[in-house]
Amino acid sequence: MLFDQIENELMALEYLPIVFFIIALLYSSVGFGGGSSYLAILSLFLIDFHEIRSTALILNICVVTIGTVIFMRNRVFNLKLFWPFLAASLPMAYLGAMIKLSQQSFFLILGFALILSGLFLILRFLTKKIETKEFKTSRKLVLGGSVGFLSGISGIGGGIFLSPILNLLGWANPRLIASLASVFILVNSISGLIGLNMAGTFQLNHQLIWKLIIAVTIGGGVGTYLSSQKFNLKFLGLLTAILVIYVGLKLVLMNGFDIKI
Repeated sequence: MLFDQIENELMALEYLPIVFFIIALLYSSVGFGGGSSYLAILSLFLIDFHEIRSTALILNICVVTIGTVIFMRNRVFNLKLFWPFLAASLPMAYLGAMIKLSQQSFFLILGFALILSGLFLILRFLTKKIETKEFKTSRKLVLGGSVGFLSGISGIGGGIFLSPILNLLGWANPRLIASLASVFILVNSISGLIGLNMAGTFQLNHQLIWKLIIAVTIGGGVGTYLSSQKFNLKFLGLLTAILVIYVGLKLVLMNGFDIKI
């Protein structure tokens, strides 16, 4: 019985790269890295909680680096508009990653945050286009710092929280926000990894990580290409939102009520 269970888990691990390729494609098509789903799926197969967080951040970096480069080449990236978000988020993401949470507390925080961000995503794609407006620097600093801290605690880049909020508030056009989300996730993931390393909680499964890196890099490249070519991504966006909400509910029910779905 025990050997059958181990064999089933090993077989499932073989399919992880395919699953992660699909996740990276979906998330990158709307400017995200996919860290939330990586965390949820890895928690089903890996025992070490710190290894799960470290792996998700590494994969996040792989996916959004592609998007960041493409947005910069297409001159969508605008440092003059973005710097307050990034300047505030970097130290806060580091501080968030330094906090040592129990596994249950971590997944509960992540679950509730994902449910909220998924709902924001749905509203973003269903709401009619609203007039864009510029924010004061102080407002950008507050938003960037708050989301950066949450991203550090949760172990994901934070773009999945920031992007829907900015879209609903009407800060800029969706492509500009998507480019900010990619850079935001990149710098916060790097900052989070540094925080994990300083806290002594950085762990990796070297046999698995390279397979996953290849899978998400290819998936992220395809998804970013679709996004940069201005395809109609409403369907992919709504599908991603549903996936985010499902992952959030699963984490909350499993870790808060011991209910498996």
